[in-house]
Amino acid sequence: MTVSKTDAPTHSAPTSGKHTVRMLVFTVLAVLFLALAALRLFGVDGNRYTAALLALTPYWTASGMVLGIVALATRHWWIGAGTVAVAVALVAALLPRMVPATEQPPAAGRQLRIMSSNLYLGRADAKAIVDLAREHRVDVLNLLELTPREAGELERAGLFDLLPYRVFQPVSNGVGSGIASRYPLTELNLTGPSVLRQPSARVDLGGVAIEVVAVHVLPPTTSAGTWKSEIAGLPRPGEPVRILAGDFNATLDHATFRGLLDAGYTDAADRTGSGFAPTWPSRGFLPPVTIDHILVDARVTVNAYRVLEVPDSDHHAVYAELTLP
Repeated sequence: MTVSKTDAPTHSAPTSGKHTVRMLVFTVLAVLFLALAALRLFGVDGNRYTAALLALTPYWTASGMVLGIVALATRHWWIGAGTVAVAVALVAALLPRMVPATEQPPAAGRQLRIMSSNLYLGRADAKAIVDLAREHRVDVLNLLELTPREAGELERAGLFDLLPYRVFQPVSNGVGSGIASRYPLTELNLTGPSVLRQPSARVDLGGVAIEVVAVHVLPPTTSAGTWKSEIAGLPRPGEPVRILAGDFNATLDHATFRGLLDAGYTDAADRTGSGFAPTWPSRGFLPPVTIDHILVDARVTVNAYRVLEVPDSDHHAVYAELTLP
């Protein structure tokens, strides 16, 4: 009598299904990551949505690295290898902003201390702003989202005793801006058309002059086209030395912003190894990013850079100690 063997139960079908689902998930995530990476590596800011995502480049670069490692660990070799390779390329592009410049221009001119603060629709603590300016012996102070009420509070807090010269354009609803200075100012018009006020001035340091712009460009999430045109409308380096300080609504991962650096400016945070120090939002649940900057003529030495807390503002202030050429 012949006894037939009973077929043993198999789990190959369920296992194969799980593998297919996992492969699909890895593929979708990898494609999304690689698309964002291509925008960053090839210098394309795109529309309002991609510009917002590019501001988060350090975060999704880390996520892409994790995705690649997990894909390799689960034997999805091509997805894992490709994702890790691109993540490494992004890390190579990001890491230099953590390293202070080994060489700086041999500047030996006047010292200048500059600070910029976004006042959050005029809600920032005016006394705290004045205290920071006094503590850090600020020579030039740029103020964004300056309202008439906030200007009055700053005056009552003693700002003009400390920095008696000013070019103020206070406007409600976050549109206004201003420059306050220890040294005499001459109002200029150095920027192109902009939705938000961007006052500029020549600062007379006593035989030496510099030009300063209080930068506040429209966010790309409102209009990517306007954001690009307003950044393009900022003045390029020239004579005398120019300094752009304020809220650029852009990070070093935006090609539009890097165009200013290519024109001859240096980011004070980047030069001092503080390029990842976030400036907004100072509170809340959004991932913090670095959108406030102090850009200086490449001939200027950056001696120190700090990000300073401002009570009641959604931005940190940025501060730099400079030596002019």
